[in-house]
Amino acid sequence: MHVIVVGCGRVGSSLAVQLTQSGHTVAIIDRRPDSFNRLPADFSGQTISGVGFDRDRLLEAGIEHADALAAVTSGDNSNVLIARVARETFGIERVVARIYDPRRAAIYERLGIATVATVAWTTTRVLRKLVPDAESVEWIDPSAGLCLVERTLGAGWAGHRVLEIEEGSPVRVVGISRLGKTQLPSATVVAQDGDTLYLAVQGDSMHLLESLIAGPALANHGGH
Repeated sequence: MHVIVVGCGRVGSSLAVQLTQSGHTVAIIDRRPDSFNRLPADFSGQTISGVGFDRDRLLEAGIEHADALAAVTSGDNSNVLIARVARETFGIERVVARIYDPRRAAIYERLGIATVATVAWTTTRVLRKLVPDAESVEWIDPSAGLCLVERTLGAGWAGHRVLEIEEGSPVRVVGISRLGKTQLPSATVVAQDGDTLYLAVQGDSMHLLESLIAGPALANHGGH
């Protein structure tokens, strides 16, 4: 597919390179021509100097036949404006905006603009490394109806089938990580102490999560 990347900083340049290496065509826009020095000499994409929300620059980048656009400049306002122009003027469905302010990110998600809240994402990752038991939410949908979370399975589950945690609960097991390897759980996988689970949880049931992952005895009584 054809992807437009606006912003050739560390994120934009890395994104553009990975996309081209995956076989996609890429046009990358940045207002500073020297930013393209971050790209390798053999970069096969198109580089365009200019402002990312300028209609002529977007047309030059091939937005009329583009499949996706990523707005990853250093400015929240610019990224949102670029994303809205791509969505509302050119009808691009796959649009992502990098947003530093997590409060703004939540607002734009509700408006249908997919966002990556850099500060919130980084803070969560660092916190998890510093305090492994810290509660975290990997992702929450704009309506707050569904959350994806990462949790360490309680020792009480050792010896039980992992998927037993789903029985009669508002939780679905998306993946299990053990000894550095992550996989989809099968019906026969038995839990071990220290397993990490990736879970989909209904937003209004998050208060039940800690009792569910602690062990089967608490899981059976967590909602009572």
